[in-house]
Amino acid sequence: MFFQLDPDDISFPNPSLADSDGLLAIGGDLRIERLLLAYELGIFPWYGEDTPILWYSPHERFVLYPDELRLSKTMRKLMREATYVLTYDRTFAEVIEACAYIKRQGQDGTWITDDMMDAYKLLHRNGHAHSVEVWNKEGNLVGGLYGVSCGIAGQVFCGESMFSLESNTSKLALVALCQSGNYSLIDCQIESSHLSSMGARLITRKEYMRFFRTIDVDSDLNAD
Repeated sequence: MFFQLDPDDISFPNPSLADSDGLLAIGGDLRIERLLLAYELGIFPWYGEDTPILWYSPHERFVLYPDELRLSKTMRKLMREATYVLTYDRTFAEVIEACAYIKRQGQDGTWITDDMMDAYKLLHRNGHAHSVEVWNKEGNLVGGLYGVSCGIAGQVFCGESMFSLESNTSKLALVALCQSGNYSLIDCQIESSHLSSMGARLITRKEYMRFFRTIDVDSDLNAD
């Protein structure tokens, strides 16, 4: 089952009550207070232009521990060549817009709506959302990613989306994020084969929530 959120109340139901596919709640809004609370509870919004806001809390999380990062020969060669320049939080707006508008194989349209972009740009202006940018020698933005810092001491990076205009540039952004030393866990959210090849794997919600100050939702739900 899933829950209808009260537009005047930013609270969420217990994440353990999410459906098998992770869907927990519907409705509400994308105000900054609700978004920050959601991430601290292991919840994130994911919906399309023709649907209301949908909130997910998967029972398993697809994550990458930076110290488990695996680099292919191709990536090692690309890094040695130093063909690209990497920056952080230089052009957040351009990154999220590129993630929204780039055409992807097998996808029609985007889940990054105008309201979603506005909300995450506000998170960025308030220091909660961050981007990694990849620039080619001509000074063009050719890859990057963005996401939200959360958890205890901001050690979790919840990756929202990435894009590539040149081969492997989104992966290069992810490698830079892992090697920055800023995060203990990268939440990849959506399972994929190319992230699995880089070392990402599934963990339980309980293991995931150890990085947050919030309660152990599974234990709390079953408490007397």
